[in-house]
Amino acid sequence: MRAGALALIAHDGRKEAMIALAEEWRELLGQLDLVGTATTGTLVQNHTALPVRRMLSGPLGGDLQIGALVATGEIAAVIFLRDPLTAHPHDPDISALMKVCDTHNVPLATNVATAQILLRDIARDPVPER
Repeated sequence: MRAGALALIAHDGRKEAMIALAEEWRELLGQLDLVGTATTGTLVQNHTALPVRRMLSGPLGGDLQIGALVATGEIAAVIFLRDPLTAHPHDPDISALMKVCDTHNVPLATNVATAQILLRDIARDPVPER
C-alpha cells in the first residue's frame, strides 16, 4: 500500500459490520494511520482501542473531508461500508467520494468482501513506518 492513511466510513446499518471488521483486522489496523467519520471512528476506537483521527460526522461533511484528503494524497485506501437497501437521508453519499477515489486511483471497498480483499492486500505489502 502506498503511504497514507486508511479511511473508515459506514452507513448506520453497516456500523456493526465495520466494528467486526476492525476487530478481526485489529493487528494490521494498528500498524496504519486510521481516519474516520466521527461516529464510525468513535465506534471503532471504542471497540478496538485503535487510534482513529476523526473528521466530522457524515451528515455534516465528514465524507467530504475524507474526499479532500484523498485528493491531496493523504488517504491511500477507503473502506466505506454502505447499506444500499436501508440508507437514510442523513447517511453520507458515496458518489463524490467514489469520484475522487476513481480520479486519484485510490482503492475504495464498499462491502465487507471487498474490504477483506483490500486488507489482505495491505497485509501482503509492507506498510511504511509512521
